Amino acid sequence: MGTRGRPRSFDRAQALRRAMLLFWERGYQSTSIADLATAMGIHAPSLYAAFGSKEQLFAEAVDLYDQLEGEATRRALEQPAARAAVEALLSNNAESYTDLTTPTGCMVVLGCVASSPDAHGAAALLAARRSADRATLRRRLDQAVADGGLPAETDTDALAVFFIAVLQGLAIQALDGATRQELQPVIDHAMRVWDTATTPT
Repeated sequence: MGTRGRPRSFDRAQALRRAMLLFWERGYQSTSIADLATAMGIHAPSLYAAFGSKEQLFAEAVDLYDQLEGEATRRALEQPAARAAVEALLSNNAESYTDLTTPTGCMVVLGCVASSPDAHGAAALLAARRSADRATLRRRLDQAVADGGLPAETDTDALAVFFIAVLQGLAIQALDGATRQELQPVIDHAMRVWDTATTPT
């Protein structure tokens, strides 16, 4: 008896990594199931059997991206001084965004920018991740206020929103071809804003 119709065996972790890289490079909407199956080295039925749907595969790919690329942010926020943590947040991610061994930019920022009806779930997923990033940074700044590292009157919410916006802007500039060196002046100017905003009145 032949084995026609049996799912092709494959390395799920390797296939997921390939899907992550494709989503990162092209975005959710510009990546078709056929594209994914080809990149992952499997047939579409095996993709559906293993991952459920394109949207579910995207969610797993985003989780993998966070595990691999989120280390730049985690290391930055472990800096003992708040200013150093924020500067490292921008610098570490700028390094990652311009790394030529991977797609440029940030998958969480750029993975599903414009939301068509069939991409609402993916867009909502990334919006929630970006919101969580703002909340994480604000908690770090709130802790600095509590520890006396920042003035009590510091508007930590406004600072978190501003620096996450800078971070997202760096990702877009990297996607457009900016080098790490070209992004440094943006970081320098952003840190001048920090110094102004955190100077006691």
